[in-house]
Amino acid sequence: MHVVGAFVPCDPQICWRAFTAVSTLVDWVPGLLRAQTIAMSQGLPGEVHFEHVGGFAYTLVYVYDVAAREVRWEPKLGPREGVSGFARFDAAPDGTELIYGLEPGAARGEADVQRIVDAFVDWVTVRR
Repeated sequence: MHVVGAFVPCDPQICWRAFTAVSTLVDWVPGLLRAQTIAMSQGLPGEVHFEHVGGFAYTLVYVYDVAAREVRWEPKLGPREGVSGFARFDAAPDGTELIYGLEPGAARGEADVQRIVDAFVDWVTVRR
């Protein structure tokens, strides 16, 4: 698993809500064309279907530790394209420490991990 950390100059709760909002994923996830919630879990998206540029699609299943602001996911459908990973949002002075991990697969490499983290930080920083 490739893990990247980044400082986000926003409150951890703002980061958490932004990251778990399926409706805005296409605004910041590179190459994402569509994200659709299929099922909910703990009031949060539990299963989400994704369609990306290049014609690949997959469905991920999510598990949440709300108190720790941590989410984990793994592929349900399209395991060749889908990836396992996690994100955690820890309180830090004047913001949040984002820890993001991704198990690189056929459709995602290690460089994608940093690109996704950078895109999220840029988006949530501008959005707040």
